[in-house]
Amino acid sequence: MQPWKSLSANVQVGTLIDGWTLATPPTKDHDQPRVFRFAVHFSAPFTAPPVVHLGLLGFDIDQRDASRLTLTAMEITNAGFIAEFATWRETRVYSAVFSWLALGA
Repeated sequence: MQPWKSLSANVQVGTLIDGWTLATPPTKDHDQPRVFRFAVHFSAPFTAPPVVHLGLLGFDIDQRDASRLTLTAMEITNAGFIAEFATWRETRVYSAVFSWLALGA
């Protein structure tokens, strides 16, 4: 039987990262979500995909817009996962800070 292992970190993402598209409102189809995917790599791999919990710690959203932002853990493997941010309509997200906690063996 393997002992339980936990890894965690806080991460800030935003306009200074290549590919961040959440700060620009769409020119058409305002209901279509805009998505940014950020790869998180574990400092030490698990023996199997762990359970990953995400927490949104803060965000910088333009004051003229409604605060629309989702955060989801996707494609979880023993080596890491993808943190997917999504917004829609005119919401402009300049940055977000999130924490993650991975539990497994």
